[in-house]
Amino acid sequence: MVYDVVVVGGGPAGATAAHDLARSGHKVALLDREGRIKPCGGAIPPRLMADFDVGEDQLLAKISTARMISPSGRHVDIPVENGFVGMVDRKDFDPWLRQRAEAAGAERHIGTFTRVIRGRGWPRVVYRDKASGEDREIATRIIIGADGAKSRVARGEVPGADRIPLVFAYHEIIAAPLRDTTYDPQRCDVIYDGRISPDFYGWVFPHGDTVSVGMGTEDAGVNLKQATAELRRASALAQCETLRREGAPIPLKPLDRWDNGRDLVLAGDAAGVVAPSSGEGIYYAMTGGRVAASAAAACLASGNPKALRLARKLFMREHKTVFRVLASMQSAYYRSDSRRERFVSLCHDIDVQRLTFEAYMNKSLVKARPLAHLKIGFKNLRHLAGLVPETHV
Repeated sequence: MVYDVVVVGGGPAGATAAHDLARSGHKVALLDREGRIKPCGGAIPPRLMADFDVGEDQLLAKISTARMISPSGRHVDIPVENGFVGMVDRKDFDPWLRQRAEAAGAERHIGTFTRVIRGRGWPRVVYRDKASGEDREIATRIIIGADGAKSRVARGEVPGADRIPLVFAYHEIIAAPLRDTTYDPQRCDVIYDGRISPDFYGWVFPHGDTVSVGMGTEDAGVNLKQATAELRRASALAQCETLRREGAPIPLKPLDRWDNGRDLVLAGDAAGVVAPSSGEGIYYAMTGGRVAASAAAACLASGNPKALRLARKLFMREHKTVFRVLASMQSAYYRSDSRRERFVSLCHDIDVQRLTFEAYMNKSLVKARPLAHLKIGFKNLRHLAGLVPETHV
């Protein structure tokens, strides 16, 4: 049997690509290791739910407020106006996406990808079957690599994939506190503190009966478990029962190239599509899976491998500016605690608050209030230049 497409990786990107292709009538195989849970705060915007037909029954919580906490302990609460932030647990959400792809017609294969073989006939994806431990082959016309930040598919097929910058993320899923006056099950806490992370942030994200508490950093010398323990103590969550511990690398820069020029295209973390500054990944992974599916379908229809370039073009056309702005923000404010203090101070501005969450929920920079953009830009420059007195920060 020769498949139209083999999708390697069953996370949000791979499962979405497999679902879209199977629904459109293509013969699809979805290869996934199964059982691995990625560390993730689990936040998804309403646009994801609308674009990908995700019902509210998948949500564990609806967040109405985001609290930004500075190194000195000051905080600003930002209301989520005209909407909410949905929270999912990847332990349940990813299997649901895979089951939906299978229901649409994708055929599941459970095992670990090892390599691609070429030389006679169609390319063949080789994997080690989880049940038998034996190597098996799947012949296919197109391959979608959606197997994570350190993608074996990408490193073996796409030049430059081994040079992608990574943040190392770690979180603990804990039982939600029953009695705690500081914990709010409808509020996400984002902690900008060099003692927790020297170059990124920590988080406390409610998941209904549980909570995701974690942090990320590019500094390989940071003890992730120790930093998370400190975060739990600071958040009065040290005594809560720990249910799971998970860690993984997260990319923060899209690759310059997503295809190999003949029969393979990348999606999700394998392509580097996690938002800088925020580390948001689920929406962008699913969008990456969708554009990879579109590119694969175009290649199958035309027989022209250049069609695979469409995946990156379509994604960057819509999200390049947002990624560039977020990368600049991370570079400007995450480098020191004094900069983080100023960043949280900037978040007190009502225009910053409104535009931030409008952009988050709509996944685009809001252009409706140009004067607000000018005001924010001016205040941002004053903070970065140190013109705002420390007593006002």
